[in-house]
Amino acid sequence: MTSDTPGGDRSRGLLSRLRRARSRPRGKARRRLGAAVRLLAALTLAGGAYTVFAPGLSAQDTPQLTSAAQEGKALFDTSCVSCHGRNAQGVEGRGPSLIGVGAASVEFQVSTGRMPLTRQEAQAEEKPPVFNADQTTQLSQYVQELGGGPQLPEGDNLHRDGDVAEGGRLFRINCSSCHTFGGGGGALSSGKFAPDIKSADDRQIYAAMLTGPQNMPVFGDNQLRPEQKADIIAYVQQTLAEDRDPGGFNLGRLGPATEGVAIFLVGIVALVFAALWIAGKS
Repeated sequence: MTSDTPGGDRSRGLLSRLRRARSRPRGKARRRLGAAVRLLAALTLAGGAYTVFAPGLSAQDTPQLTSAAQEGKALFDTSCVSCHGRNAQGVEGRGPSLIGVGAASVEFQVSTGRMPLTRQEAQAEEKPPVFNADQTTQLSQYVQELGGGPQLPEGDNLHRDGDVAEGGRLFRINCSSCHTFGGGGGALSSGKFAPDIKSADDRQIYAAMLTGPQNMPVFGDNQLRPEQKADIIAYVQQTLAEDRDPGGFNLGRLGPATEGVAIFLVGIVALVFAALWIAGKS
């Protein structure tokens, strides 16, 4: 009977509101718990995927060396790492980084015996090479694959199509100020010097122009085109290296110093004899 009364209706409405109020926190708690479980599952899945695929990704980031470069790395770790550091990144106070110098620089320095360096001096001097041609190629390939850089053309004869006359003009403009007109080299500042180039082969001359060792400026393809480099090499090999002296006795090809001494001595002797001849006649 009381359920039909207005008071009974009010009591039932109050009970239902209380039940809804008690169930609401339980619903929020369930939702929060479900979100936490889903987040944990997502993190677990992401971590598992990273664990599975990360080694493969890192392996792809590490460059795979060719067989020649691997041989070069073995030589590098034996003879070069103490100055140039692991992975050729350089050692302060000992040797510079080789990243980006390219195979051309390595071939020039190693084939001329300048590297490995005997001791720290104002300039690395040419000496008999430590490595043979194959080992030099392997070292060059290793450094090339590490960081890239200038490379030499294929072959040993790089002046086959060169113009000797044009090469002489370019040599006099760009090279004679340091290497002298006869290619015999000359002194520079701070104990450095430009070496004699008459005994250098095509690849060494090309590499020197391309990389600019020691105090030599870099003559990249923007400064001297490949065909112009071939012209200069043709002039050096066909004119200077063959010891041609169309002007007469070369006086050692050491430049104006020896010429001045010769002229002074010859002139003084001539003057002395002339003075004695005049005195005898008088």
